[in-house]
Amino acid sequence: MTDEINYQNNPLHGLGLKELLTQIVDHYGFEILYAYLNINCFKTNPSIESSVKFLKKTDWAREKVEIFYLYKFKNLPRVSSEQFALSPRDRIIPEGQTPREPAELSLEDAERMREKQALKAAEHGKTKSYRSSRPSGKQGYSSKEENARDKQERWKPERKAPAANTSSDNDDPWAKWRK
Repeated sequence: MTDEINYQNNPLHGLGLKELLTQIVDHYGFEILYAYLNINCFKTNPSIESSVKFLKKTDWAREKVEIFYLYKFKNLPRVSSEQFALSPRDRIIPEGQTPREPAELSLEDAERMREKQALKAAEHGKTKSYRSSRPSGKQGYSSKEENARDKQERWKPERKAPAANTSSDNDDPWAKWRK
């Protein structure tokens, strides 16, 4: 094969998830990780073992942590659009780029970053105010309310003619199921 790709320049090559997480936590701590990544395993009872267990099961979270490792901890320049579509472990880092000192991060910077992302999302219409774009018949209901309303309409019990000896069943259509 002449098209063999050399992944040796990728800082993630040969690095296990536990070692990666240990390096990040030793430098930044769980609080900064939660502030920047918004992954719950870094907030509630954080530990390396529980976080590794969660990240092994959850691809999107693992990729988020790997991207944080590459571009915040190793402080590499952003990738090209072709490389952006690949997972962090499959990306090819050009020969001239080497890892630098970790970026200085703070909780205030994380808060500013979240506000900036919220503004950008609002500009693109990707906020939770999606009700204005809905058909007029369904305005004002959240999806949970709609689902509950639809289930109520579909599963209404049919009223049958009352039996002679079950006068209490008329008051409660689910009485038979409760017994």
